Amino acid sequence: MRMDKIEEKTVSENDRKKEYLRSYRCHVRRIHRINAEIAELREMKLHPSMKPDDGMPHGSGGQGDLSGYAAELDEMIRELIHERYLRIKTYQAIARQIKRMKSRNESDVLFYRYISGLGWWEIAEKMGFSERQIFRIHGKALAHFEIPKDVSECQ
Repeated sequence: MRMDKIEEKTVSENDRKKEYLRSYRCHVRRIHRINAEIAELREMKLHPSMKPDDGMPHGSGGQGDLSGYAAELDEMIRELIHERYLRIKTYQAIARQIKRMKSRNESDVLFYRYISGLGWWEIAEKMGFSERQIFRIHGKALAHFEIPKDVSECQ
């Protein structure tokens, strides 16, 4: 019975560590998403819409529509700048913790997986190990990795 509690605690602790480590890639994805939204907004404004009835181009509301477009674009750009800031801060914190690890193999696996976003087979190929060995190194790395004390929750 006690062994189950220990395993449960380890799993939840490892899940917290993985969530923390994944937070960097999450910021990267958000940045790509915001950039795509900005590009789509600009594309819609630059090219007139087509009405489904007649297939002919029509204006999208004229000049009065520009203030709403500018406000929306400005808000998205502010969101993008904020997300880039969070990405940098998250990168610095995670990279600092990874660099503190004693095992170079363990720190490399964590860096390649959570910062570079590589797949398991790519990490194995890059490091010259089998995927099975990479999984073992990853497990040991999680056991040795410490979330900074000042981090309450992942964003």
